[in-house]
Amino acid sequence: MEQWSRGKRMTDFIDNHGFRANVGIVLMNDRNQVFLGGRTGGRGWQFPQGGIRRGEELLDALYRELAEEVGLGRDDATVLGSTVSWLRYRLPERYVRRGSRPVCIGQKQRWFLLRVAHTDDRFRFDTTDQPEFERWRWVDYWTPVREVIYFKRRVYARALHELGPHAFPQGLPPYPDWWRSRGTEGPDRVTVSAAGEIGPEA
Repeated sequence: MEQWSRGKRMTDFIDNHGFRANVGIVLMNDRNQVFLGGRTGGRGWQFPQGGIRRGEELLDALYRELAEEVGLGRDDATVLGSTVSWLRYRLPERYVRRGSRPVCIGQKQRWFLLRVAHTDDRFRFDTTDQPEFERWRWVDYWTPVREVIYFKRRVYARALHELGPHAFPQGLPPYPDWWRSRGTEGPDRVTVSAAGEIGPEA
């Protein structure tokens, strides 16, 4: 774990380009299914994620968000791997809060894959005053790409492609039938800019 916990401190909540630093968490059970949380108030489905505080190390942010969003501690899951660099996505214009300073135009995320060590009854969503999730389910590996809000789909696809070999050393699970029909970007169609921002194939 030292590879993630040393020399990875953040100095700003939002960088000079307007991207908010964030950790993303992919939780996997012993059946190689992944956790998908239903956001409070019926606002869709997503993986656990959250902002990195000023001066906070990546692993500290990871475990803090793990406890806050799903009630798990350090002994409840094992880190299998992380994305090598930041993955970025831009917010659609209507979601950008122009009145805030600095203006946040999107997220830059380091994603982690964790294997859950205990039974489902360890999950809790009442550890904070404003729970992120009110329901959840285990789903097949690629399902979150379809379920997450549209502007995060490419980042989810990229994160799952990069993290997958840690759980599936013999090869990633096959794409579901809906993958190409929905125009979802596969590994052969996703590009990353020099700044690490996800984009379609040129």
